[in-house]
Amino acid sequence: MKPDYLSYRRAASVSLVGLVLQLVMASVLLIYGYQVKDHAAVTASGLAGIGIIVWLSLAIVFDQHRRERIEALEAEAIAGDQPGSVFETAQDEMRVAAKRLAGMHRFFLPVVSLLVGGALVGLGVWRQSTAGAFASQPVADSMPHYTAPLALALGLSVGFVGFVFARYVSGMAKEAVWSNLRGGAAYAVAGSLTGLAMAVGAVAEIAGQDAVLRALPSIFAIAQIVLGAEVFINFLLNLYRPRRAGELPRPAFDSGILAFVAAPDRIAESVGEAINYQFGFDVTGTWFYKLFSRWVAALVVFGVVVVWLLSSLTVLQPHQRGLRLRFGAEAGEVGPGLHLKAPWPIDTVRVPVYVERDAKDQVVRREYTADGVRVLDAGTTRPREGTEPILWTTEHADNETFLVCQSVSGSSGSRGDLALAAVEVPVYYAVGDVLLYEELGPPEIRDKLLEAVARREVMLYIGSKPLDEILGAERTELSAELASRIEKAYAGLNPGPDGKPQGAGVTLLFVGVEGVHPPKETAPSFEGVVSAEQKRRANVEHAQGLAVESLTKAAGGVEQADELVAAIRELDAKRADGDDGAVRGQERRIEELLMGAGGEASATIHTAMAERWKTHMGRKREATLHAAQLAAYRAAPSLFMADAYFNAMMDVMKDARVYITDADETGGLRMRYELQTIDTSTDVFNGAGQD
Repeated sequence: MKPDYLSYRRAASVSLVGLVLQLVMASVLLIYGYQVKDHAAVTASGLAGIGIIVWLSLAIVFDQHRRERIEALEAEAIAGDQPGSVFETAQDEMRVAAKRLAGMHRFFLPVVSLLVGGALVGLGVWRQSTAGAFASQPVADSMPHYTAPLALALGLSVGFVGFVFARYVSGMAKEAVWSNLRGGAAYAVAGSLTGLAMAVGAVAEIAGQDAVLRALPSIFAIAQIVLGAEVFINFLLNLYRPRRAGELPRPAFDSGILAFVAAPDRIAESVGEAINYQFGFDVTGTWFYKLFSRWVAALVVFGVVVVWLLSSLTVLQPHQRGLRLRFGAEAGEVGPGLHLKAPWPIDTVRVPVYVERDAKDQVVRREYTADGVRVLDAGTTRPREGTEPILWTTEHADNETFLVCQSVSGSSGSRGDLALAAVEVPVYYAVGDVLLYEELGPPEIRDKLLEAVARREVMLYIGSKPLDEILGAERTELSAELASRIEKAYAGLNPGPDGKPQGAGVTLLFVGVEGVHPPKETAPSFEGVVSAEQKRRANVEHAQGLAVESLTKAAGGVEQADELVAAIRELDAKRADGDDGAVRGQERRIEELLMGAGGEASATIHTAMAERWKTHMGRKREATLHAAQLAAYRAAPSLFMADAYFNAMMDVMKDARVYITDADETGGLRMRYELQTIDTSTDVFNGAGQD
């Protein structure tokens, strides 16, 4: 086709139509994605929106081609056939549109290509960073307003319109004049592919499988990153690729990957053109390329057959056990090792999926395994890992779950009072029957189902128990009862064809009550009760100590005191009976007990007995002395009186000074006194000195 201005005007018009169509697809996908919260649709709208930039740049370039052709016709008309015309020398200066067109191919299209590549990579990386949550959650949780029929209709509409327009534009691009339209057709078919992928996901959702819908956000994001990387690679290759004179440069945003989809009937031709374009010579004319192109179909078929036959081999790891399915029906269980089976889709082997979630219910690990110990929390969340001591007054974990229980035990307590307690109940289990475990439900909800059943049993059982029993030392009994209840609940799951439960296919390994605590706000009140109880026990022990001390001091020991108290009570009983002989005998027994006790009472009795004996003997001595004095008086009264008188004088004068003088010389008696202390030292035996 002759490259005149009419052909370029048609290309510019088609580019504007593509721009409008790309804008409509991007708007429809964006509105639908935000309304339904479809992450994949929003990502697809970004890819379609980048196509708007491509179509706009193509419209500008083709319009500039049209202007350049009109300018060339005007220059030819002015120059005419007259040699030596003045316009012939100034022809280059008058070709403004041609210079602008050359600048567009040299600067404008490369800049647009870099912009498109950066937008693809940036958008892909951003969307991929937020796609993980959608891959780990069921569609019902991530897209609550999703309806498969609407998604199917929208996807088929976008896919059909985009593919038809891309086929039309790729047909035009076969002409050299319109070859650059292939870049726009590539992004039209990209929008078509996203729509078709959404339709496939909707069909899978209708069939009961949401894996395709959960994978689409990551697929679309990775596809954008790949397309952006291709743009940058094309840009670098264009810098070093040799180019023939008069050949229009190919923009870097012209994706060869999407061009294959836009023109599937000429894939080999497109590959040959791409190779010739990149190397700058006719590679497709060599003998090797011709030989390869002749046998390429057979090689592809052979490779597909080999890959299909390889699906007959299945390798299971030592920690895996799988279920063989033949056309969806059970065909037996297989263990670790290499197994030979019918190729897909006749036989498939399914290994149970183990999903581990964090405190925010986000999937942190997904592994295909049937062995190993699995754990779920049937109570509150377990404490965070760290070195902080686990106390009632500190935060144990985020989003704790408190169970309702009775406040006190016994019939005297008020039945209307309730209490809250956070109970940590880890449930450890292992897969016992792979078939029953697979029939329990999809991998994403199996653990949640088992956890919900276990939580129900824990809530019912804890609700029937008083708080003091839960906080006390009966956790072993609580754990055993909970294990029995949960095992019975699991046995009632998974009804079979006859309606009878078959069980969950799991084996309980351990159910324990690891930790119990009240709400953090009530911890000081519990501490007050504990403190008061400790004070009460301290007072009781102090009183018991005083009692032991008093009884020991009084009766010589607690056992002796108890024996005396029992004897005194027996004495009171005998006095009440009126038996005097028995009373006297019991009194003597009590006296004997007191005498042999060894306490203060016994010491007092012994002291009294000693004083009585001392007094008795003193009075007896005085009586004997009196009788002897009386006999002496009767025998010699005068002598007795004189002796008594002198004894009395001796007693009176024993400490006095006696002066013996002559009676005749008393008148001339001279007295000299020496006032000195008789005793100058202390009498250590009497304990006091004398003056």
